[in-house]
Amino acid sequence: MTNEECQPGTPAFAGRLYDPGIVFIVGVLMTLGVVMVYSASVTVQGAGFNWRQWWNSPLKQGVFAFAGFLVMIVAAHVDYRVLAWERKRDGWRAGLLLFLTLGLLVAVLLPGIGHKALGARRAIVVPGVGFGFQPSELAKVLLVVWLAALLSRPHATGPSGLVARGDIRHLTTGFVPALLSSAVLIGLTAIEDFGTAALMGAVMFALLLVAGARWTHLGLTVLMGAAAGALLVWIKPHRMARLATFFSDTPDVMGPGYQVHQSLLAIGSGGWLGRGLGAGVQKYGYLPKDNNDFILAVICEELGVVGGIAVALLFLGLLWRGWRVAARAPDRFGQLLALGLTLLVVFQAAFNIAVVTNSVPTKGISLPFVSAGGSGVIFLGLAAGLLAATGRTRAASTP
Repeated sequence: MTNEECQPGTPAFAGRLYDPGIVFIVGVLMTLGVVMVYSASVTVQGAGFNWRQWWNSPLKQGVFAFAGFLVMIVAAHVDYRVLAWERKRDGWRAGLLLFLTLGLLVAVLLPGIGHKALGARRAIVVPGVGFGFQPSELAKVLLVVWLAALLSRPHATGPSGLVARGDIRHLTTGFVPALLSSAVLIGLTAIEDFGTAALMGAVMFALLLVAGARWTHLGLTVLMGAAAGALLVWIKPHRMARLATFFSDTPDVMGPGYQVHQSLLAIGSGGWLGRGLGAGVQKYGYLPKDNNDFILAVICEELGVVGGIAVALLFLGLLWRGWRVAARAPDRFGQLLALGLTLLVVFQAAFNIAVVTNSVPTKGISLPFVSAGGSGVIFLGLAAGLLAATGRTRAASTP
């Protein structure tokens, strides 16, 4: 399909404005998040709701979810190809977003700009507003946009006609630029947010693999990534403690293993059908981060294993829908963008579920669209909107 065939207004763009399945699934997850965050945020001594202080109540998650949903709808109506690198000079758009994100990741590390909480400097507080955002949440979405544009950019044919300059199979002009630019984003994120950095690394590897990178190049990337990850774990004592706890036969359930132990208690006490919505016990000061990283444990306690399986099925449905969107995208950029955004959300959900069930070492990573927080739901709403916008078109050969 030529570029002219993919322009707005041509038959390839006729039909629906965006993929409705993506919007529906994400909307359900956001709604579930509002309900469960409200339930998990209830305290024993909590006073009655005061609408004048709504920002300090659990209902603020409803505002975040509404904002995230609006961002998703707006993004779904935008022509995603505005970010594509179809001609030699088109890359400035994605490149500008890349440098802005890098600037935010550097700024969050600076004292006086980055806000430190729970031992990590992850957020930038907007002056005069009173709330902030996490640049790492933007970085993981931008990584997909940048790689999709970079890996689908035009390139000149090499002398032999077999490997083109700029092609992902060409080491110096194709693979290295993609790897280095991604490594800078991931490295800056990893300083304070190892979980998100690991997620970004997994998505980067998947996109490089799908784009056709050589196995030797990918193998070296895995080795370098493993070495960098080991170093990042070693320099942070709390990361080493989490790793030791995970591999311990007798973890200290009153020390480093306390959070995971309480999570498993919550899941086990819910049984198949749960204690009932709002009837959970672990949220009363027993389970740390109950409305954020460990919201799934509260879901399983109150809605049972059935509720937990339902959440997993929603993400599997999103994976299936996103895979279809990627397969039917009319251009290379759309295929890589849809696949990367789908894997970003699904990998994050899988990481969170693995942490909550003690299948991997504990790390801070939220359940997409469900966990409490503004940055996560808004920027992932942007990702879902771009994914839905890619679904507005399909290749001319698709029936």
